[in-house]
Amino acid sequence: MGGDWKETTLGECAQWLSGGTPFKGNEAFWSGSIPWVSAKDMKSFRLHDAEDHISPLAVGNGGKLVPAGTILLLVRGMTLHNDVPICMVMREMAFNQDIKALLPAKDVDGAFLAYWLLANKPELLASVDHAGHGTGRLVTDTLKEKPVQLPPLPEQKAIASVLGALDDKIELNRRMNATLEEMARALFQSWFVDFDPVRLRISYSGQVPATRDNPAGLPAEALAKAGLDPATAALFPGSFQDSTLGHIPKGWEAGSILRQADLLSGGTPKTDVPAYWNGDVPWASAKDVSQCGEAFLVSTERTITKQGVEESSTKIIPANATVVVARGATTGRLTMFGHAMAMNQTCYGLRSKDGAPFALFCNVRHFIERLVQGGHGSIFDTITTSTFEATDVLLAPKEVLLAFDKQVTPLFHQVRANLHQSRTLATLRDTLLPKLLSGELSVAGSL
Repeated sequence: MGGDWKETTLGECAQWLSGGTPFKGNEAFWSGSIPWVSAKDMKSFRLHDAEDHISPLAVGNGGKLVPAGTILLLVRGMTLHNDVPICMVMREMAFNQDIKALLPAKDVDGAFLAYWLLANKPELLASVDHAGHGTGRLVTDTLKEKPVQLPPLPEQKAIASVLGALDDKIELNRRMNATLEEMARALFQSWFVDFDPVRLRISYSGQVPATRDNPAGLPAEALAKAGLDPATAALFPGSFQDSTLGHIPKGWEAGSILRQADLLSGGTPKTDVPAYWNGDVPWASAKDVSQCGEAFLVSTERTITKQGVEESSTKIIPANATVVVARGATTGRLTMFGHAMAMNQTCYGLRSKDGAPFALFCNVRHFIERLVQGGHGSIFDTITTSTFEATDVLLAPKEVLLAFDKQVTPLFHQVRANLHQSRTLATLRDTLLPKLLSGELSVAGSL
């Protein structure tokens, strides 16, 4: 550590602000575009948006704004028993009362301070105590007393720049994945919601003779504009029929998703048998799925051993299976497994019978609200086998599903590769964090 590093406290490094919740009964407070952050949003280090939004009218009426670059630290919630979420907001945002906002002092670089908090997560987690009903709590006064070794501001910026370069690549992967997923969503919307190929065939019905090379009878310019080749266009009918879901393409059906997917269940090895735990098999829970926020889940909080799999009701679920949270507060959250994993009994897996896993995922994602509404439970909605059996979804022919997967498979494969790369980069960043922030590794030596 350099001799010009000074010892201070976390409380001296920033101004600490408390958040709040605008009155939920006033719709005018909740009709705006200002992100309002709660624990469920704090899934990534750089935070770009939130699930809930407030209006300018709510600011000062329970809503408190902080500028881009502010650090958010969760100080109250059940999440704190397993993790201490830390985020840097990338735009102006508001936040609730379970979160503290840290506005860096003049001699403190905000990114450096955020990385300091990340590096000290184990110590922060050890400081969590219990509030009422077992809720985790970080006491602000205790946090403010924590000692911080603070290098000069230029060195803080240099350290943050080294670590930030890794997060920049993670951020680039995130944006790339958002674009790739949007492309897949747009194609699904076109084929399976708006039925654009069917409407295209109807609009040109009888105008162009069908031939061996153009079996759908569509002009070349119309095919090109729709992004369809002649063989794919011919997979779609030229008319609609009525169904329980409204007008759907002729020959398609409304029925249970289980006609196109195998339903897979999970389980939990005995928690008091050490030989079952901390092995090489990722073991997903509702928490892992609900906090994933990505098309693929590539890592889990806990792992089990092969013995744990063999001697319990859990099973190995294949890569690309769609996994849905079936019970609890996050019922209906879903993702795909990025590689083979086990899971517990709070989730169901769906494996495509048609060899079209991405069409299945997109279809379940589109109809998930119907599945949740068809669930039951005294406190939370619960999805059961009967829910899947009784809920009608759109069932397209196998040939159409395979054609869709052929087009989107490169997109989803790139998404998965980016997620694996980002995980590797995050691991490297977390390895460098304590060494750089303690002075053990100089900035020059890390470049």
